[in-house]
Amino acid sequence: MMRVWRADLHVHTCLSPCADLSMAPRTIVAAALERGLDAIGVADHNSAGNIPAVVGAARQTRLAVLPAMEITSREEVHILAIFGDLEAARAMQEVVYQRLPGENQPEIFGLQVLVNEDHDVLGFEPRLLAGATEMSVSEIVQRVHTLGGLAIAAHADREAFGLLGHLGFVPPDLALDAVELSPHMPAAEFRKRWPECAALAVVRSSDAHWPEQIGACTTSFRLQRITVDELRQAFARREGRCVVNEGNEGASEPWRN
Repeated sequence: MMRVWRADLHVHTCLSPCADLSMAPRTIVAAALERGLDAIGVADHNSAGNIPAVVGAARQTRLAVLPAMEITSREEVHILAIFGDLEAARAMQEVVYQRLPGENQPEIFGLQVLVNEDHDVLGFEPRLLAGATEMSVSEIVQRVHTLGGLAIAAHADREAFGLLGHLGFVPPDLALDAVELSPHMPAAEFRKRWPECAALAVVRSSDAHWPEQIGACTTSFRLQRITVDELRQAFARREGRCVVNEGNEGASEPWRN
């Protein structure tokens, strides 16, 4: 049976160096449930290391956790990649790690904490997750699709790391599944300014870096269930699946990159 699901597809954990250390798995799950979410996408910068912990923390709840990553291209554009399972996310992480130069300097960029579902510290990721990979934005999208994932231009209208705000155009070979817009950008204005993106679905997410930001901005979908395949159909408006609301459903806190 088709129903409306409310999702925040872009949530960071304490693994992202710019996220608060309180972004622990059980804290994230509790905040998402408190705000009435049906699903979240766990999307740390250039890593999938804490996804299993959040999946574990949500296992006995009604919350669906979608494995995701926020990948930085060599052009310094962020792509939100959402995968159907942990194996695909781990495969993408391996590709990213092979093309991600530099080592983290915690005193400059922040700690990159690997945890289990109870927020026990397992270690610290030494790679520079705040850095850019050596992959072009087109290569990232292609790799994501090869692994069966969805590729979304993260906060596309923003000057900082946004595909449209930063580059000013969409590469002609870029096969995006959707664009994520910041809360203040009306969908109609977006399509007027970037007509080459007029056919793309629009989503809104919190890009949460603190627990209180989770669910501050969301997207509602008409689906049978929360899966990547169902979302793919919704983005393409197939078989009755669709994005229900392209507007701002919250956004009480400013976005972070």
